Amino acid sequence: MERTIGESFVRSGVGLHSGHKTTVRVLPAPSGAGRYFVRTDLPQKPKIPACLPSVAQTALSTELEGEGATIRTVEHLLAALAASGIDHACIEVDGGEIPLLDGSARNWMEAIAAAGFRDLSPETSVKTNLNVVEIREPISVQEGDAFVTAMPARETRFTYGIDFSYAPIGNQWYSWNPEVEDFAGAIAPARTFGFADQIERLRQGGLIKGGSLDNALVCDTEKWLNPPLRFANEPVRHKLLDLVGDLSLLGKWPRGHFLAYKASHHLHVRLAKAIAQCL
Repeated sequence: MERTIGESFVRSGVGLHSGHKTTVRVLPAPSGAGRYFVRTDLPQKPKIPACLPSVAQTALSTELEGEGATIRTVEHLLAALAASGIDHACIEVDGGEIPLLDGSARNWMEAIAAAGFRDLSPETSVKTNLNVVEIREPISVQEGDAFVTAMPARETRFTYGIDFSYAPIGNQWYSWNPEVEDFAGAIAPARTFGFADQIERLRQGGLIKGGSLDNALVCDTEKWLNPPLRFANEPVRHKLLDLVGDLSLLGKWPRGHFLAYKASHHLHVRLAKAIAQCL
C-alpha cells in the first residue's frame, strides 16, 4: 500500500544558504505522482521531481533541478516524508530553497503527523521494483577514507560514523533501524552543525547566509557555542538524517544495511545512483 498525506500543511522559514524566507505548502498527491516540488514563485510553476535524475549539485546540501528551475536543501523535508511512509506528495515552495526551520527535521515530522496520511487504493497504486528489491551484494563508493556502502541484510538499517578534529565532536557512531526505533524521536530532532572558524569563509563563498545559532549547532575547537545538545551524539545523528533524505531520492529504500563514514551529500547521492543501476 502506498500513502500520501491526509491534508495539506504550511511552514515558513529562512533558507540555510540563501538567507531568504520561503513558504512551503505540502499537499496530497495521487498514486504514481511521487514526491515532487513546484516553484510557485516562477511564471510556469515548474515541477521538480524528488528523484536521482533531478540532482543538480551537492555542496553542503542537496539541490534538485527540473524544467529550468532549482530547489535547494531538500534533504530534511524529504527524510521526514520518507521516514513517515509518505510516497506521494506535492511540495509547493515560493522560492529556491526549503527553509531550515530549527536545523532539524523535527518540525517537518510534527507537521506530517498532524496532517495524517491517506492510503491509496491497491487498484490505482503504481507498484515499482523498489518496493520489493533487496541489496543483493555490497555496493560502495569512496573518496579517500570517506565511504558509503550498501550491504545485504535481513532488515533495513542505517549506520553512520564521523570523525572531526574539533574536541566537542571527535569520533561518533550511530546505527538506526526504522523497525525498532522511531525516526521522530531518535533522528529527526538532530540539528545541522558547523564550525566557528569556517563561517566567514563559507559566507564569502555564498553559503550559509541564513545560518545562525538559532538554527544550527556551532562549536569551536574546545566547546559548543550554543548548548545544550538534544543528544550527546547529535552531530552524527544529523548526518544520518541527511543520508536518509538523500537516499529517499531512490523512491523506496531497498532492504539492506546502509553504512557511511565521514561522508557527504555528494557520496550519499553517488551511492544512491550506484544502487539504482543495480536494481
